[in-house]
Amino acid sequence: MIQIDDTLVSLDLIERQFFCDLAKCKGECCIEGDAGAPIEKEEFDILRQILPEVWDDLSPEAQEVINRQGVAYIDADSDMVTSIVDGKDCVFTYYDADGTCKCAIEKAYREGRIGFMKPISCHLYPVRITQHKHFRAVNYHRWKICRVAEVLGKYKRMPVYRFLREPLIRCFGSEWYEALDACAKELGRKGYFPSTE
Repeated sequence: MIQIDDTLVSLDLIERQFFCDLAKCKGECCIEGDAGAPIEKEEFDILRQILPEVWDDLSPEAQEVINRQGVAYIDADSDMVTSIVDGKDCVFTYYDADGTCKCAIEKAYREGRIGFMKPISCHLYPVRITQHKHFRAVNYHRWKICRVAEVLGKYKRMPVYRFLREPLIRCFGSEWYEALDACAKELGRKGYFPSTE
């Protein structure tokens, strides 16, 4: 583990490689699982505000779920998560022409319709943050559906933390990211991991 400010960062973020291979996985992380994506209270408010902007991109089934229970619910772990359709798809997903599941929020953001990219837990995946009493744990979450991303990451020699540069900076700030990058480079120089330089 590496300590940076109030975070303990798993060495997996440096040691493991990852690069989303959407052409192969077809966006399964937005479909599979036993609950929706974790969201913060502020994000819940944002999702309700932007709903009219993404509404027409959502499936009729997703619209029905949102009309019935809202954009989010409290799951079995007492976390607030996005609502899901039939125990699978996040309500904020849509399918493109080749059957790839994508995020309607991110689509609206990239088209300049809204200023919110997507919930931070989605942006950070496959990294998960767990809040403890005195620190936040920053861990790499391995999931079989992301195996193709590990293969592509290895081919591209892309450490997890480098692949997630933008969301890590969004979450923790650029100084935090630079500290992590410096640690990774130092560990690489000392031969603990393949050099990231």
